[in-house]
Amino acid sequence: MMDSFDTFLQNKPLYYKEIDHKRVHLAYGLLKPHIKHPRTVHIVGTNGKGSTGRMIAHLAYKSGLKVGHFSSPHILKFNERIWINGSDGTDEVLEEAHQRLFIILGKELSESLSYFEYTTLLAFVVFENCDLMVLEAGLGGEFDATNVCDKALSVITPIGIDHQAFLGESIEAIAGTKIRSIQKQVLLAPQVYDEVFTVAEKIAKEKDARLYIHKTLSQVMSELEVIAKEKSWGNYLVENASVALQALDILELSYQIDDLRTLELFGRFYPLTKNIRIDVGHNPLAAKAIEKALDQKVVLIYNSLDDKDYEAVLQTLKPKVKRIEIIPIHSQRATTLSEIEQAIKKVGINYSYFDGKIDKNEHYLVFGSFYVVEEFLNKMQKKRDVPK
Repeated sequence: MMDSFDTFLQNKPLYYKEIDHKRVHLAYGLLKPHIKHPRTVHIVGTNGKGSTGRMIAHLAYKSGLKVGHFSSPHILKFNERIWINGSDGTDEVLEEAHQRLFIILGKELSESLSYFEYTTLLAFVVFENCDLMVLEAGLGGEFDATNVCDKALSVITPIGIDHQAFLGESIEAIAGTKIRSIQKQVLLAPQVYDEVFTVAEKIAKEKDARLYIHKTLSQVMSELEVIAKEKSWGNYLVENASVALQALDILELSYQIDDLRTLELFGRFYPLTKNIRIDVGHNPLAAKAIEKALDQKVVLIYNSLDDKDYEAVLQTLKPKVKRIEIIPIHSQRATTLSEIEQAIKKVGINYSYFDGKIDKNEHYLVFGSFYVVEEFLNKMQKKRDVPK
């Protein structure tokens, strides 16, 4: 008897100390003859993957294509990870794909795959009748589960220091791990570190891949800036939108820039109410983008996972932060509260604990990880009316 998708997923550990990189290739080899394979865009990088991928998917879908977008993690419900033709995958669609995938792979292999590996393959099943599949890499690129299939284009979003335990200590090492996932053509988004360009040029040459360096067209930028103002996007989202447009140009797919007006980027510098913004960013590079995007001082509702450089994050945000309210989160990877307190004291910002009260005269930023945003939304009991 096969478990339902929900039960099956709940029994999978989210984190593994050791990952067997051959396993997902073996599983994909079994699945491949049973499904169709849409043109695929692979999104790899440290920051901006979710929003850039969704912009590509949304614009292509609005222009009449069938489009799937696989992203991670989710904020409130797993279905957010498997977006198809304008909405999150329904429970029925996911259940049907799970039943099919489990039978193709067999019990033993299905159970041995990690949470991320299995759900990546599940997305392939859900998206098989699409014209375009946008795949967001989880960790890294080269050894990521999303790197098993052929790609028409790889998009490399800004690369920074994150997940050093898995990816390496230097920007060169991290960029190498991510960019080695490319195939025929690659678009390099604007980067903070020059080393990324050097690494990309070297790998593109080795793989005989065509390398596109992102360029902004002033007419496009002025159109994007008007939309960004309407939607109160930060500058970095304008940049991500510009990258998404160039990706569609490279693939020779048509789009209307105006369709970005109907795009909701939930959790990405998202105005939840007039005075509360939520953002799932969690590393110094994301903090830098947010600090630039904030036009006034905010109360920061914050916490962090233990593998993040939270002291650097707080130092970066400090010029725009009035005070911090720590929100406890439930994760085996959460930093201890005393360590967060120590970092805040070191950076020199006043703090207290979030008590669920919002002062209508203050502006708030909820930031630090997907867990922070999820915990905050649960506390505010916004689950019933969270916009998708």
